[in-house]
Amino acid sequence: MSETQSPRVEYQTHPSRYKHWRLAIDGQLATLRADFAEDGGLRPGYKLKLNSYDLGVDIELHDALNRIRFEHPAVRTVIVTSAKDKVFCSGANIFMLGLSSHAWKVNFCKFTNETRNGMEDSSRHDGLKFLAAVNGSCAGGGYELALACDEILLVDDRSSAVSLPEVPLLGVLPGTGGLTRLTDKRHVRHDLADLFCTTAEGVRGSKARDWRLVDDIAKPAVFDARVRERALALAAGSDRPLDARGVELPPLSRSIEADALRYSRVSVEIDRPRRVATFTVLAPAGAQPADIAGIEAAGAHWYPLVLARELDDAILQMRTHETGIGVWVFKTRGSLQATAEMDATLWACRGHWLVRQTIGWLRRVFSRLDVSSRSLFALIDQGSCFGGTLLELALACDRSYQLALPDAPDDAPKVVVGEVNFGLYPMATGQSRLGRRFYDEQPALEAVRARAGRELDAEAALALGLVTSNPDDIDWAGETRLAIEERVAMSPDALTGMEANLRFNGRETMATRIFGRLTAWQNWIFQRPNAVGDRGALKVYGRGDKAAFDWNRV
Repeated sequence: MSETQSPRVEYQTHPSRYKHWRLAIDGQLATLRADFAEDGGLRPGYKLKLNSYDLGVDIELHDALNRIRFEHPAVRTVIVTSAKDKVFCSGANIFMLGLSSHAWKVNFCKFTNETRNGMEDSSRHDGLKFLAAVNGSCAGGGYELALACDEILLVDDRSSAVSLPEVPLLGVLPGTGGLTRLTDKRHVRHDLADLFCTTAEGVRGSKARDWRLVDDIAKPAVFDARVRERALALAAGSDRPLDARGVELPPLSRSIEADALRYSRVSVEIDRPRRVATFTVLAPAGAQPADIAGIEAAGAHWYPLVLARELDDAILQMRTHETGIGVWVFKTRGSLQATAEMDATLWACRGHWLVRQTIGWLRRVFSRLDVSSRSLFALIDQGSCFGGTLLELALACDRSYQLALPDAPDDAPKVVVGEVNFGLYPMATGQSRLGRRFYDEQPALEAVRARAGRELDAEAALALGLVTSNPDDIDWAGETRLAIEERVAMSPDALTGMEANLRFNGRETMATRIFGRLTAWQNWIFQRPNAVGDRGALKVYGRGDKAAFDWNRV
């Protein structure tokens, strides 16, 4: 059964419906206990034994993290641990992977990495810290979850070990995120990392600490006390407010149709014959909060937070269920003045905890768009409002077209660059999208900054390098139609590789390496017979059969 024919995956949930995580709040500390239900898999055909996980487990984790961010602002440290005896997490469920299509495996890995990167993003930008209390065996994706935390404390009970056994057992990469964090984040010596990644049984105790695989170890009798001590020490370095009132995240207002997704401020129209989806984002409408009091009163109904949540869900729905739709076209509708006023409030109030968390969600959503393996085009036509925060959508696209109306300049669509475009929403590279666009070359950036805040027609935007093309009303329909049709006709594999390279043309970071390896290396490995052939390592795992490898190096 193809992904489009399978039951729809729901990315919205609530702690009252969790099957796999227990969330407890204790003042500055939140504890997420992994207690994965064996019979609670998202799809039939496998059991989540030994706290092994599938997409459903990570959907709950994603939801829990966002609820901690918004509903519990006093929480400064999240403790990630296990409710099962002697098992922290054994990683992604191998039988689930063996049963899954190639697209499902890659998108599952991508979402998993995005969720873990989001933990590091919150630690870096928002003051939310993470402690992995590894109280049992910790393998594969379970160790990747621990690696995403600020600190790892391992129980020293002579049996609990950390491991990345994917290469020797499954013939695939150690989740790409785990492999990268060993070197880039924890600075594990490369020869020790090589030994670690090819040793299925893992490393325990003082050796794990000495190799930098964990930060510290503790005997079982003092483990809980040491966990609390370290969690409070991390909390002491956070600036999350201790007296703020949280904002509850209600279910999204959304309808799903045969060829459309509809939210309050976002819609997606799917043209299946053309293999094109059109995302339309509506600007704020009506009176909007202009200060902290207004933002707090609006809560979850504040436009930027609504936009972040709806766009996030739309992207995930399209990535999961519409793998054959190769081109995503982005449009906006509404008032440029309204977007400018929204951005002025965001910028002025960016130090407030709720605004900071909302900016963080928008930052992560735009980053999710960057790493989506779809061709992204922006169409800036009449009625558009690509300004400031909404301009990030166009800047994220592979191409952008802005309509020129030389005979009716007052009616021509305009774009507006705002202060927010110069770094409020950094990419995985740490650069702004303007910085990425111009390779951080100062003359180009200074020219754009000199026109910031002004409405730029197609000619001005093209002259500054902000758009790809500016066809007039005579050529608009034909040029944009041909551009999209030509793109749809090209090899999706070649486009995925090309786009990933071009979108991340600047500095390298741990995050760009994680997604680079996922896009290229793991994507390739997941299709090789050594992993997924009839006698590939991933297919025969658990059967008692030995994998049959093609020994030729490629």
